[in-house]
Amino acid sequence: MNTTPLATTDLCDAHENAIHVITLPWLDLGGRRAFHGLVTTIKAFEDNSRVREAVAEAGHGRVLLVDGGGSLARAMLGDLLAAKAVENGWEGIVIHGAIRDSAAIAQLDLGVKALGRCPRKTEKLGDGHRDVTLEIAGITVQPGQWLYADADGVIVSDTALHEVA
Repeated sequence: MNTTPLATTDLCDAHENAIHVITLPWLDLGGRRAFHGLVTTIKAFEDNSRVREAVAEAGHGRVLLVDGGGSLARAMLGDLLAAKAVENGWEGIVIHGAIRDSAAIAQLDLGVKALGRCPRKTEKLGDGHRDVTLEIAGITVQPGQWLYADADGVIVSDTALHEVA
């Protein structure tokens, strides 16, 4: 588990040419406000089957970035999957889309950011792709990059900035 909170503002100041800011109106919805880790990616639209698979695996302090196409019509994460992520050592989950069970997720020791909330669950059709390159808000994100998140935003970098901060 990564225990040292890193300010995205400080990282941006110190490494301006090494970071990309994913400029979206993120909501802080997890019990942990600041988090960072190696990125694992999922691209899926209104189907969280791949999210379920990912959080069932050992997280090893990674961050799961889910491109749900920005949809707020179905929740890509709920309390059961978020609890499984905590149990398996995930540092955080960033959803380009919606979550549900936000009151329960807010109590978990997990960083969670999303665009909004929706009470409707997703379809379970097995759709989506893991460990693929994503483009979110004009920023390209690849598995194995580093993601840093806090109340000020979400940034990605090719290298581990916390080791040189």
